[in-house]
Amino acid sequence: MPVFEPFTLQTPRLTLRFLEPYDADALFAIYADPQAMRYWSCAPWRELGQAASHIATSRQHYDSGESLRLAITLAATGELIGTATLYAFHRANRRCEIGYMLSRSHWGQRYMPEALAALIDHGFGALDLHRIEADLHPANDASATILERLHFRQEGRLRERWFVDGELSDSVIYGLLRSDWRAARGNDNGGKPGPAPVV
Repeated sequence: MPVFEPFTLQTPRLTLRFLEPYDADALFAIYADPQAMRYWSCAPWRELGQAASHIATSRQHYDSGESLRLAITLAATGELIGTATLYAFHRANRRCEIGYMLSRSHWGQRYMPEALAALIDHGFGALDLHRIEADLHPANDASATILERLHFRQEGRLRERWFVDGELSDSVIYGLLRSDWRAARGNDNGGKPGPAPVV
């Protein structure tokens, strides 16, 4: 039986769902954009086959529980505009990492904090996580703003952690505890998630 059965998360403007093979073209357009990938931990994609392989691996991970990568789509049109992922699960300590990517054509509209709030609610609710971590490039100010808006705290810096396209970079580590999330959201109803806000 798969660890992650298919489900969707709904927000006022978005639907988060499992990736499907037909998402390859839209996914490739996002991950092949050098500007969108500037602070990612790998180089921009160069071939459509990378998108197909990425989707196939993501679907295998739904079964194994290794990661949970969801497509972010516009609720009104179904257009895929990004991804949001929980990965690197450490189940004994009830923690994981979070990652995300948004199409550059949809930057500046606060879609990502809306999507991540829903995924974080799911992580601390249905998945019973205690802690979620994020790893950022130090120059990625936009991503840092998103995390801080979602009540993550900067906890440290790891020097020269990534080597991408010949460039070394540090990592800035952010962390969010379930207790902090619930306190910030005013959620005192036993951990049942409320609607994801547009923050």
